[in-house]
Amino acid sequence: MTIRKPEDVVTPLDFSGMDQELLKTLFLRMVRAREFEEQLYYLFLTTKMPGTMHQATGQEAVAVGVASALNKDDYVTSNHRGHGHCIAKDVSLDLMMAEMFAKRNGACKGMGGSMHLCDFSKGMLGAFGIVGAGIPIATGAALSAQVRGTKQVAVSFFGDGAINEGVFHESLNMASLWKLPVIYVIENNQYALSMPNELVSAVTDYSSRGCSYNVPGERVDGNNVTAVYRAASRAVDRARKGEGPFLLECVTYRMRGHARFEPAEYRNKEEVELWSQYDPIKRFKEAAVEAGVLTEADLTAIEAQVDDEIEAAIAFAQAGEDVGPEDYKQFIYELDTTAKAGLK
Repeated sequence: MTIRKPEDVVTPLDFSGMDQELLKTLFLRMVRAREFEEQLYYLFLTTKMPGTMHQATGQEAVAVGVASALNKDDYVTSNHRGHGHCIAKDVSLDLMMAEMFAKRNGACKGMGGSMHLCDFSKGMLGAFGIVGAGIPIATGAALSAQVRGTKQVAVSFFGDGAINEGVFHESLNMASLWKLPVIYVIENNQYALSMPNELVSAVTDYSSRGCSYNVPGERVDGNNVTAVYRAASRAVDRARKGEGPFLLECVTYRMRGHARFEPAEYRNKEEVELWSQYDPIKRFKEAAVEAGVLTEADLTAIEAQVDDEIEAAIAFAQAGEDVGPEDYKQFIYELDTTAKAGLK
């Protein structure tokens, strides 16, 4: 089995030109994403929670680096591994946790669960269980922004497994043809479920996949939040200027299995141990303190804040009202065609 070496993609964190407020925000969002999922893992083991979940432990720098380059009214679409994307776009932890417990006060009224989180007020257009489903939706959101002249941009997060879906190619072609303000972000965690990249893709430099459609691309260290933020900022800037779409490949690694409690036996233990040394949160902490841009006290205070936020979110969710068996009827719409046609 091939061992993927982090050293092939790792780059040093660069804090130049970044103020303390931004750095604290990057760290805060990464810790929120990590702790939210770690608490979910524990809760699924110890309490009654419906559905399932897919964790992105180890991938937090991608979601946070990209979303932190966006404005509040910019759009994001996600995938089945979308908790971090929602958190990076400032979706309420309370509402997300309540949704995980299938509560009426959840982000989607208890109807969506882990794989269908959304909050339109935050520009989070949805997480999708179908592989690649968010790609054309982000493309449509970008078209809407272009038509309305709002200067908004759209971002679609998807995994390396989605780039072989037809909608990926169709969307890139359309976005390039119309110069849509959309950034396609490949979270290349190097496995599509249990299948390593090289067994399913003839071309594994995914950032080059846009060349057929005249879409520029860039590959970055996806465990380096400053590298992701800088690359995303450049892509967002060109999109706002009307220069069209961009394909951003972030090479990262998920530390847990594909879905909850699944043992990742298809991966080499040595490989997992190697990548664990490049944990994006650990790297950020060590580099920020060494560079003198943040102190240990700054980072500890943020971690304590997140602990309190997660505890409050769990209490909020557990106090909520369970969804009822008839609740779904409130969210089904039917066009009364007989009335419109004047028929009885």
